[in-house]
Amino acid sequence: MPINRRALLLSSAASPWLTAGASGRTSRAPSRTPMSSINIEERSLADLRADMDAGRLDSQRLVAAYTARIEALDRNGPSLASVLELNPDAPAIARALDAERRAKGPRGPLHGLAILIKDNIDTHDRMATTAGSLALLGSRPAEDAFVAQRLRAAGAVILGKTNLSEWANIRSSHSSSGWSARGGLTRNPHALDRSASGSSSGSAVAVTASLCAAAVGTETDGSILSPSSVCGIVGLKPTVGLISRSGIVPIAHSQDTAGPMARSVRDCALLLGALAGADPRDAAMQGVAARSLSDYTAALDAGALKGARLGVARQFFGFHDGVERAFVPVLAALERAGAVLVDPVTLPAIDTVGDAELTVLLYELKADLNAYLQRFGPNAPVKSLAEVIAFNDRHAARELKWFGQDLFIKAQAKGPLTDTAYLEARALCVRVARDEGIDAAMREHRLDALIAPTGGPAWISDLVLGDHYVGGGSTSPPAVAGTPSITVPAALVHGLPVGLSFFAQAWSEARLLGLAYAFEQATMARRAPRYLASVDPAA
Repeated sequence: MPINRRALLLSSAASPWLTAGASGRTSRAPSRTPMSSINIEERSLADLRADMDAGRLDSQRLVAAYTARIEALDRNGPSLASVLELNPDAPAIARALDAERRAKGPRGPLHGLAILIKDNIDTHDRMATTAGSLALLGSRPAEDAFVAQRLRAAGAVILGKTNLSEWANIRSSHSSSGWSARGGLTRNPHALDRSASGSSSGSAVAVTASLCAAAVGTETDGSILSPSSVCGIVGLKPTVGLISRSGIVPIAHSQDTAGPMARSVRDCALLLGALAGADPRDAAMQGVAARSLSDYTAALDAGALKGARLGVARQFFGFHDGVERAFVPVLAALERAGAVLVDPVTLPAIDTVGDAELTVLLYELKADLNAYLQRFGPNAPVKSLAEVIAFNDRHAARELKWFGQDLFIKAQAKGPLTDTAYLEARALCVRVARDEGIDAAMREHRLDALIAPTGGPAWISDLVLGDHYVGGGSTSPPAVAGTPSITVPAALVHGLPVGLSFFAQAWSEARLLGLAYAFEQATMARRAPRYLASVDPAA
């Protein structure tokens, strides 16, 4: 049975912010818009910016609206558990940004808009940065992550921190995505008993449920793309090095990246423009200034699919009958929009990199996490991966109640990054996934992008047995290669969203955004969540 949506949204008398934002102010006297005419549900960054530009909305009222909606849907109602913490300074920041707008005009397209960020992104404020772990409660970063600095410089309000799969899902091989000891289990708004996937679970759910217009997630392999796909939103995993990782709780420098998550391709492009930028603290960003764009929305073209050569990566199909049937009309829609489908295109030997990828991640986890934790100084609650493991053992009743930390233990046993085992595994990953994989396929077939289902529909959350993947999915090749991929809502399988991924060689974000936008405009496949208790048998 669906949850009573009317009760979830509340009446305007109970909380006017859920059904209406309030009018804003310009340099002239404010023009009050009737409360019933402004609705933050399903409103895009572009919509909200237009309201602010026209004086129908201001940042203070927007922050209040999202705060009330989070209280109603995330902490009550269906209890989505996607937002770990609200920024206590957000109202004051919004008030200052409103005053700045009146005095000087907006800084840019994000001025005064509220963004949620994943709780593995440092903020030097009154919020914690914990990666969902109790071990990091009490730690306070000495400065903002570069991503947070970029958002603040753009005039965005960092509204709060989102829940995640604890430690970005690198603690256990039997984990349940979306669960952290600090935040509990995040729930999928399309069917509350289903997984939101991970590790950027909270960011995906918050965007899906209109608890923000856009959010920032992070990915090492699938952590932006998979939750975006199963929650029915757009997620972009950029080239490693386009967005700085400094101040982000790490897994592995070879694959880690932050990225935008939103309900539309345009909003993803808007947020990407704010996040991208050179940072000398991140070694992967050498030369990035010449490769990044300040305005990725310029790449959006509803006709971008006309003549585009798309390689159908069939090796990432065939894992689920429902997805297979759903993608027949998806491919047909691409052809109707003018795309040339090269079918099939194969990435040779890509299925051989799994063990090598895990080896790389475990080696780099130990080195990178130790370096991150040591930045907090001698008074930090934990100073190394070994101390995190010991903390979890001491607090097993809360930290290890559902699954263990076998991957942490394996990482701790690894040697330095000079080990032959690590160097050989990393070389294999680069050669198979990038050089002889994505790059070679695109050259051979003269492709604009490769396409495949992002993954299957959401599985039932199971804290006892862990995640139940149905197999398939196309997140790993671009993750291992360090190249970009974008997922766009493509179809529903028994009422559950599945996404289409476009992926290509490094630094092709603008082209991928254009293709994804054209597909989005041609199909308009995204559906708002219904907060069902379970899958609708009639779907």
